[in-house]
Amino acid sequence: MRKIYIPTSGAQSWQALLADPMKQWRTGYSARTLAHCWEAAEGGLPPEIADLFGSDTELLIAIPEHKVSLRDAGRDSQTDVFALVKSSNRTIAVAVEGKVNESFGPTISDWYVDASLRKQQRLAFLCELIGIERPPPGDVHYQLFHRAASAVLEADRFKTDDAAMIVHSFSSDNKWFDAYAAFLDLFKLTAEAGKLVSRRLPDGRTLHFGWAEGDPQFLSL
Repeated sequence: MRKIYIPTSGAQSWQALLADPMKQWRTGYSARTLAHCWEAAEGGLPPEIADLFGSDTELLIAIPEHKVSLRDAGRDSQTDVFALVKSSNRTIAVAVEGKVNESFGPTISDWYVDASLRKQQRLAFLCELIGIERPPPGDVHYQLFHRAASAVLEADRFKTDDAAMIVHSFSSDNKWFDAYAAFLDLFKLTAEAGKLVSRRLPDGRTLHFGWAEGDPQFLSL
């Protein structure tokens, strides 16, 4: 994983960072939409993201397509946007997952079929890190586990006060919100669009969750 980052020169700069730059960079899809939205904020946070954290929120740095090691030999978790945010005099490591109509990928049951020892160890690690009892329900999406874990791992690495996992959705009908809500139910939290909810982690930090509704104007760019 590279640790030297350079500033972007606009939304187009994000394309080369994608796992599949040709396939994923399409108008109306999450990668391109998210890039245009965040670049339009001109050094700050998109307003719907800032609103989750409060009026005094400040973006310290944002890194597109940020890879986070899950501390094993498997694939890194590639976060659409990783941000360090300051709010109410606290720093927060934020992992942002952009969505339009794309799903959250395989469920735990699908991902865990004939699970290798590495997968067993990874799932155990993720559950312990974010404070979920094992085994988790099979119908919850695996991506939400490693995206939340990414926020926690980077909170530890950057020594921030809190961590947060935010879904930045540009879907007109909040598609896949039910999958997000099912994941939050594992923490005994109730999901609500535009509202931050929180859970204390085993390491003492607070992990925040939010569903932000993005401006649809960016879908056509």
